[in-house]
Amino acid sequence: MKIHNTLTRQKEDFIPLNDGRVKMYVCGPTVYDYMHIGNARPLVVFDTLRRYLTYRGYEVSYVVNFTDVDDKIINKSIEENLTTREVSDKYIKAYMDDAKDLNIDEENTIHPRATELMDDIIAFIKALLDKGIAYQSAGDVYFDISKAKDYGKLSGKNIDDLISGASKRVDEKDSFKKKSPVDFALWKKTKLDGEVSWKAPWGEGRPGWHIECSTMCKKILGDTIDIHAGGEDLEFPHHENEIAQSEGLNEKTFANYWMHNGMIQVDGTKMSKSLGNFFTLRDIKKDYDLMVIRFWLLTTSYRQPINFTREIIDQAKASLQRLTNAYFSIEDLLKKTQDKDLSEKEKDLEKDLIAFEDNFVRVMDDDLNTADAITVLFDMAKFINTKLDSSMSRKFVEKVYQTYDRLFKVLGLKAEKKENLDIDLKEVENLIELRNEAKKNKDYAKADELRDRLKEMGVLIKDTRDGVKWELI
Repeated sequence: MKIHNTLTRQKEDFIPLNDGRVKMYVCGPTVYDYMHIGNARPLVVFDTLRRYLTYRGYEVSYVVNFTDVDDKIINKSIEENLTTREVSDKYIKAYMDDAKDLNIDEENTIHPRATELMDDIIAFIKALLDKGIAYQSAGDVYFDISKAKDYGKLSGKNIDDLISGASKRVDEKDSFKKKSPVDFALWKKTKLDGEVSWKAPWGEGRPGWHIECSTMCKKILGDTIDIHAGGEDLEFPHHENEIAQSEGLNEKTFANYWMHNGMIQVDGTKMSKSLGNFFTLRDIKKDYDLMVIRFWLLTTSYRQPINFTREIIDQAKASLQRLTNAYFSIEDLLKKTQDKDLSEKEKDLEKDLIAFEDNFVRVMDDDLNTADAITVLFDMAKFINTKLDSSMSRKFVEKVYQTYDRLFKVLGLKAEKKENLDIDLKEVENLIELRNEAKKNKDYAKADELRDRLKEMGVLIKDTRDGVKWELI
C-alpha cells in the first residue's frame, strides 16, 4: 500500500510502526458552530482510509479530537448566552448527528476534548519551558521558533521569509511579548473577568490551539504515530507547529506519514462565508441524504479540490442509486435461488468475482484511489444486472452478494430502501399490472405513459428476466 506523504511530497510504501497496528490522528473541528460541507471531507476521507486499513487486516487506533476551548467558542458563548461548556456540548451533539448521517464509524473513534486533558497540556508546556524551548512573557507562554529543528519541513516555508512577513502583521499591543514575530502561543493569559480559564504555574489562562493537538495525540497514541491527517489548510501553521513542539519535547519523529485533503469549491469558487457560498450539513440535509454527499466526496482523489454544485450532487445521487439498485437486486435474487452445486458457468464467473476484489485492492492501495474503487463497484453492478438470474445456485449468488457488500462497506456506503408513507401500494401494483397488459397488447405508448406516471409518484420500474421490479426514487 502506498500513501502520498506531505512531508516528502511523494508516494511512499506504508510501513506501520508495529506490524498489524496503525495509530492515526485526524484533526477534528473546533466546536462552536454547525459543521459545513468543508468539514465533511476530512471526516469522510480519513474514515474511509481507516475502514480500508481495517479491511486489510490492521487494528486501527483512530483519534479525532474536539477543540472545545477557543476564542470562537468564547465569542459564541457570549452571543448565545451559554457557558463555553454548553456551547461545545451543543455543537458536539450536532457533529455526532451529522457524522451518523455520513456513516462515520463513531463506534471505533476516540474523541478527546482539550478541556478534559488540561493537566496534561499544562505538563507539556512546563516540560517545554524546562527544556528552554519555550518562554514566559507578560503572563503568556510562547514557543521559541529559533529552537525548533527543521522548522518548515512539512509546509516548505522558509523561516526568514516567515519572520519578514509576520513582522508586518503582528499587532503593536502584542509585538513586545514575543522574541520573534513567528513564535506562537502555548498559553494565553486570562483577559476578561469570568472568562474560562485554568490555573497554571505561570498564571491563570487557557492553552493555545496547537498545543492541544500535540498533547491529545501524545496522551492517547504516544510520542510517535503512523499517520497524522487533516485538511490542507492545516498544513501551516497548525501541523507545522505541532511538529515543532512535539519533536522539540520528545526528540522523536512525531508522525511518519502526513496526509492532507484538498479543499471544497462551490461553483468553482473557494467556499467562504463572506462570498455567501457557505453551506452547513444541516442546510444540505434539507435536500439531500448525506450518504449522497459521502459518495460524491469519494468520486475525486482526496488530494485534489472538489467542486460542489447542485447539478454535480444530483448526478452523484443518480450514480449512487444505480449502485444501490444492484444491491437491492441481488438481495431480491437471493430469495429466489435454490441450494445446489455450482455450475460450470458459475465456476467460470467466480474468476470475474475474484478479479473485481483484486482490482479494488489494487486501486485503493494506490494512495486511497476511491474514484477508481467506485468504478469497480459500477463494474460489479453491471455484472450483477447482466450475469445473474434466479436459475443460479444460492451459494454463488451469496458469494457475489458478500463481495459487493464487503466493498460497499469499505467505502462506508449504505444501501437503504427509502420509506414513503404517502405512497399507495395498491395503486402502484395496479398501474404496473395495467402497464404489463399494455405491453402485452403492444400498446407501447400507453405503457410509456404508465411508466411516466409511476415515475411522477416517485416509483422507478425496471423490466428484468424475473419480471418487473420497482423501487422508490
